[in-house]
Amino acid sequence: MITGKYPSLRLRRNRKESWSRRLIQENTLSPSDFILPIFLIDGSNKKHPISSMPGVYRYTINRLAQLIDKAIKLNIPMVALFPKTQNNKKNDIGSEALNENNLVCRGILEIKKRYKNQIGIMCDVALDPYTSHGHDGLIKSNEILNDETIEILIAQSLLQAEMGCDVIAPSDMMDGRIGKIRKALDKSNFKNVRILSYAAKYASSFYGPFRDAVGSKSLLRGNKKTYQMDFRNSDEALREVALDIKEGADMVLVKPGMPYLDIIKSIKEKFKLPVFAYQVSGEYSLMSNGIRKGLINQKAIYESLVSFKRAGANAIISYYADRLDKILY
Repeated sequence: MITGKYPSLRLRRNRKESWSRRLIQENTLSPSDFILPIFLIDGSNKKHPISSMPGVYRYTINRLAQLIDKAIKLNIPMVALFPKTQNNKKNDIGSEALNENNLVCRGILEIKKRYKNQIGIMCDVALDPYTSHGHDGLIKSNEILNDETIEILIAQSLLQAEMGCDVIAPSDMMDGRIGKIRKALDKSNFKNVRILSYAAKYASSFYGPFRDAVGSKSLLRGNKKTYQMDFRNSDEALREVALDIKEGADMVLVKPGMPYLDIIKSIKEKFKLPVFAYQVSGEYSLMSNGIRKGLINQKAIYESLVSFKRAGANAIISYYADRLDKILY
């Protein structure tokens, strides 16, 4: 309810000076609101630029320290690991996901060995970085198999937990996988390993640069519309979240971010649980290229990030997280 009227009420009074604007601001950002995604590659002493993502690179395991050191210095609470698996290690069933010497497992071990619990580690649970067809699950007769895929996701989750992963993040969108993963983790005495469910992950056109980064774009057969959500739906997102909460999700994620601020807001208001947003590769690349070409000001980055907090997000996965010292003000 709005009370008062002009001229006795002048809303511009509180906007007059910087100190006054700061006093009444409703949303703020700090490094504690961010998760830094990291792309891993095989080899040694490599830092490869990702052409479709200006300013983002793939790193070999032995160069992780330079990223983690900076993340800790910036006070970022968690990093997320994503592998670019070599094509000769990919197959139809994504068996490399269960290899204890794969990139993600080696990355976890390296970080835990060097940093203990100074920073959290989040690991993606899905098969698309490991399959020769680029899908998140097993395929039979052109159908993505739900229940059969879950069995592999359970094994992948247990392996990551054994390596030391703090937050298991199933991004596959198979029905029922959260409950089965939670049950398996608890049974194996990983009761304190958290689950961040990609509960509302849409079949979006904003994922292209990420698929370049993990090497699945050129391999992907068809699309992911039979398991990722229809972008025209919002009530369906609430149903997905409700199911995942009942199955044991500690936190939920909305992906992509900015085109789905209404979804973030609805979930936060209805369920009152930690909601994360993923400012995905397409959002990042569009904005970064716009800034490089002088089409928009660099301050648009901060504005976009605040929009997530305003919508109700507790944390943001963003490729800008390693530059927060230059972005937050």
